[in-house]
Amino acid sequence: MDAGLLIVDDEEIALRNLQHVMEREGYQVTATQSGATAVSLLESQRFDVVLTDLRMEGVDGMDVLKKSRELQPAAEVIFITGYATAESAVQALKHGAFYYIAKPFRLDEVRKVVAEALEKVRLRRENDALRREVEHYRDGEGIVTQDVEMQRLLDMARQIAPTDCSVLITGESGTGKELFAKYLHKQSARAEGPYVAINCGAFSEQLLANELFGHEKGAFTGANTLKKGLIEVSSGGTLFLDEVTEMAPSMQVKLLRVLQEEEVLRVGGTRPVKCDVRVLAATNRDVDEAVKDGSFREDLYFRLNVVNLRIPPLARRKGDIPLLAQHFLLKYASRMKKPVTRISGEVMALLMDYPFPGNVRELENLIERGTAMAQGDTIEVAHLPETLQKRGGVDFRRIEGRLPTLEEQEQTYISRVLDEVQGNQTAAAQILGINRASLWRKLKARRSEGSSK
Repeated sequence: MDAGLLIVDDEEIALRNLQHVMEREGYQVTATQSGATAVSLLESQRFDVVLTDLRMEGVDGMDVLKKSRELQPAAEVIFITGYATAESAVQALKHGAFYYIAKPFRLDEVRKVVAEALEKVRLRRENDALRREVEHYRDGEGIVTQDVEMQRLLDMARQIAPTDCSVLITGESGTGKELFAKYLHKQSARAEGPYVAINCGAFSEQLLANELFGHEKGAFTGANTLKKGLIEVSSGGTLFLDEVTEMAPSMQVKLLRVLQEEEVLRVGGTRPVKCDVRVLAATNRDVDEAVKDGSFREDLYFRLNVVNLRIPPLARRKGDIPLLAQHFLLKYASRMKKPVTRISGEVMALLMDYPFPGNVRELENLIERGTAMAQGDTIEVAHLPETLQKRGGVDFRRIEGRLPTLEEQEQTYISRVLDEVQGNQTAAAQILGINRASLWRKLKARRSEGSSK
């Protein structure tokens, strides 16, 4: 990010000194001695950080702050003043100032505060961009992805949806198999019909038969009324059989007959009932192995597996993690009525480094927890489970018994990204959301610190 700084100070020497220092840091600096001119600049140019004196003739620093919040709410404002008082500091922070520095100041302090303000601006804009991307990549059924393989599967789903053929959706638990089933239903000619889902592994054989096929009145003790099964209820629409490989062999035979004859026989019934239903099935098991070991009928497998959609695990589509995290953040912040809008860079670094054995469902649970625990507008590392906080070579909570500094966490993340791209600084800069020159400066600063120790 090419950072734009606006510096406002009616003392020319102080203004030019600060301008010189910030330009040497690589920032694009606009300087003015007038608060009124600063307001005009805020109306015509975009800035990331505003450094302003507090006391100035006419339009003072507080006026600049208020106008900045109005015109450029994404920018951060830092006060640098020779008239520091506790009251003015409280007022500045109350009106949204990022920091309050008293003159005379140390240049290292100013550099550090500006860098922290820019990091906050970068993170906010990155999350805003992610939010826009989420809207771009999200379809009506909540599938959020920019992954090439997932896009290919969605294209295939769009092609086969109108054909009414059976589809077997496979993949690890938590990858989003039912989302694809709903997507197929919504994209089909049956979209106005019912969509009915059942987990075949959640019922005993007898209960599953009753759920799927229904029963006639008097079919067994307690059957006081006729009950239509889910196959019959979903006629004209779609029936989704989740964990279909958990179905007992005798039930598999009955399901195969339904698919072949397009009719269902209720428990205790003698006359079959015609059913116009499209069956979609899913499993997290290796179906070929289930067929080989005899737990799943080969003929039913071929009948269900006209088209196979195999959903990749989240660990194989890490580019979706930021999009999905933002999607879930929007969902749970709205549901909980909390003003949580951002995910910190440290949290995102941990998420990108995590293998996600529970896939998308686990990521959703993490963001739901983070949203629930967040006190402000950002999900921080402290809001994650302790086991995740401690992942990697650095304990993000503590270093030698103390909280790590922003620089330490930033350098840790930069190191991880560089390792991931085999030291390619251009690629690393793109991932980090900064230009290559900014990355070079950060690496140079790290080397300088290392050589001075």
